Amino acid sequence: MGKVLTIEDDEVTAQEIVSTLRQHNFDVEWVDNGHDGMTRAVSGEYDAITLDRMLPGLDGLSIVKTMRSAGIETPVLMLSALSDVDERVRGLRAGGDDYLTKPFSPDEMIARLEVLLRRGARAAEPRQTLLRVGPLELDLVTRTATRDGQTLSLLPTEFKVLEFMMKNPGQTLTRTMIFEAVWGYHFDPGTNLIDVHVGRLRRKIDPVGAEPQLQTVRGSGYILG
Repeated sequence: MGKVLTIEDDEVTAQEIVSTLRQHNFDVEWVDNGHDGMTRAVSGEYDAITLDRMLPGLDGLSIVKTMRSAGIETPVLMLSALSDVDERVRGLRAGGDDYLTKPFSPDEMIARLEVLLRRGARAAEPRQTLLRVGPLELDLVTRTATRDGQTLSLLPTEFKVLEFMMKNPGQTLTRTMIFEAVWGYHFDPGTNLIDVHVGRLRRKIDPVGAEPQLQTVRGSGYILG
């Protein structure tokens, strides 16, 4: 799957992360402090990094800032017990690609890493302007969507939701992931905004009698394709 550097000072948390990554066939290296983490992170040898926000010696923000200043574009998933919006914004503005608060679901951590890895792979390729998943087609230049050649009338937000899903086909996408990708800020678990938009989108892309492309994964989120 790829080579991942885990920078985490809490041994119990680190072992859980390492174990989960290895179960998903990642090659993992673990360091327990900021100084060693920095040395390895700036080497550019890794496909992705999980980075604790608060570390002894050198904190996560300093590490990711130094990486970006040095031109190291390795995707970074920041992990932290600091969950308020201001801290999440600081982590992302420092150069983190995603931010996951502790405690977190191992499955969500893996899903977010997989999204970051795919995003990094796409960035190294010519930009896609046409997305296809089964009978669905999305033109990112003309901002049009079709199913089996028939034009779909999507609202701007529905288009963005479908675009995110079509860029991550076959992947279980949590409500948090969809919300942050489309709306760009912290997801409020008390809102049904995602369910409302996905429900409307489903009715448009999966007409009655057609094979459904958008599936609900109970307790987790949604999957397209």
